Amino acid sequence: MDIINVDLSNIEHEHICCSISEKKGENCVALKKAWLKERFKDGLVFKKLNARGKVFIEYIPAENAWYPILADNFLHINCFWVSGQFKGQGYANKLLEACILNAKHQNKHGLTVISSKKKMPFLSDPDYLKYKGFKLADTAQPYYELLYLPLTDNEHILNLPKFKDCAKNGTIKEREMVLYYSNQCPFAEKYAFIIRDIANAKGYPLLLNKIETKKQAQNSPMPFTTYSFFYEGKFITNEIFSEKKFEKFLLSMPVKNDL
Repeated sequence: MDIINVDLSNIEHEHICCSISEKKGENCVALKKAWLKERFKDGLVFKKLNARGKVFIEYIPAENAWYPILADNFLHINCFWVSGQFKGQGYANKLLEACILNAKHQNKHGLTVISSKKKMPFLSDPDYLKYKGFKLADTAQPYYELLYLPLTDNEHILNLPKFKDCAKNGTIKEREMVLYYSNQCPFAEKYAFIIRDIANAKGYPLLLNKIETKKQAQNSPMPFTTYSFFYEGKFITNEIFSEKKFEKFLLSMPVKNDL
């Protein structure tokens, strides 16, 4: 099976893969497709296996990435996913090789990607990336790693990629529950509204902060702008809360007289 590009010419009829599987997600996928359409003009590339499955890579020039990173003359991988029946067939290597070739054609210094100390949901696998030559450029609380794959000698890279200071500490000023999210994930908004309704029904304040511009994303207080949940000023998770997981989180919270 071939690797194909998804762009303005075919995005309406191509399947957009996601780590969340739902039978009735058309409205959610439309949000992601709308987000992609706006990013194509910024140099975003979306490559996928010509099949209906979770086999794709999405990358963009780092200066246009919706993340608080500094990575001059790099391509940034937004999302890189191979799962299910397609694992172990070399598709991850093919997708990564296509990204590397594109970076070389653009005379980029290399690639960057946000990962973690150990494999975490919704983040690219650090073990695979490091096996393929990615190196640690920077870290952010509590477990984020900014990895980079150099495609030129390090001495030609004046400044290694790094997280911006605003996203290093994993804290915010607000004390209530706060969720930052964007339409980079098709289902982030759907589940943001779901947990907001659950919280409201139980008398808990929950503030939704939707990231809608590149500037907002690049100055956000957390490295992973697709979905980041905070409570009492501290980062809790980048994994999208399902109804059950959010209910479980609420049960784990201490009872407060002011809530």
